[in-house]
Amino acid sequence: RIVAITAAMAGGTGLSIFQERHPGRYHDVGIAEEHAALFASGLAARGCKPFLTIYSTFMQRAYDMIIHDIALQNLNVCLCMDRAGLSGDDGPTHHGLFDIGFLRHVPNLVFMQPKDEEEFADMLWTMANYHAGPIAIRYPRGAGAGAVPKEHPQILEIGQCEVLRHGRRVLLLGLGNMVAMAEETAGLLAARGIEAAVINARWIKPLDRQTLEFFARGAEVVCTFEDHVLANGYGSAVIEALSEARITTPVVRIGWPDEFIEHGTVALLRAKHGVTAETAAQKILAELAGRTAAPDAALSVR
Repeated sequence: RIVAITAAMAGGTGLSIFQERHPGRYHDVGIAEEHAALFASGLAARGCKPFLTIYSTFMQRAYDMIIHDIALQNLNVCLCMDRAGLSGDDGPTHHGLFDIGFLRHVPNLVFMQPKDEEEFADMLWTMANYHAGPIAIRYPRGAGAGAVPKEHPQILEIGQCEVLRHGRRVLLLGLGNMVAMAEETAGLLAARGIEAAVINARWIKPLDRQTLEFFARGAEVVCTFEDHVLANGYGSAVIEALSEARITTPVVRIGWPDEFIEHGTVALLRAKHGVTAETAAQKILAELAGRTAAPDAALSVR
């Protein structure tokens, strides 16, 4: 039942491999993302299982169809958003920094992001075996962490995050490829005698509220990491969830500012805009010290 649809992005998304093996179930509609999404909804309504594979920055062109033709009808369409997060040398037109903001509030939608290649394969397999409605995944451009996928991928429990490290004073929530930065931040804090829990969030929607509330209630500071703008992003979802649970633990957010990010390498732009483990550690230490971190705070974390 699986069919693959893209909008003139076969090579960039890797669907050219699928095209070679399953030419009768591969569809490239050209630069017409709106049509691609509507086409996917029609196929899903007739019993197919479409994987709609489009760069994050261009999926926003199909926003109307995602809401009215896919989610409202609760159709089992798989949204695969390549180049989610900073897209480095592709520049501001290709940075996929807005998809969490325009999808996390859509009813019926499940939304996730993997931390590495192994989890990516598990999430694709989970999507292939999920039949309750629309489901979405975001993933970055470029090389991953180097994790080798299992011979037989695993179906993940929807809405269940992964606890990577236990700690009581600080809670670090890493989303997708930002889990590595959360772990690096935990190392910087550990060097100063501060223990931190590290969680691989996995799920943007639904949030793992039980795990989040358990760790946040006992922590002095919560810090979220996302490859997305801070406005209406994953960190915002965490703040909302804690507020609803009447948990007052302060939340520090690491992500991109409310502006269009320029052209440049990922490392250079992260350093320029403070999307780094060092910045996270500085902000967390400032919160622990009971004061607000200034933008140019020279607080050593070495």
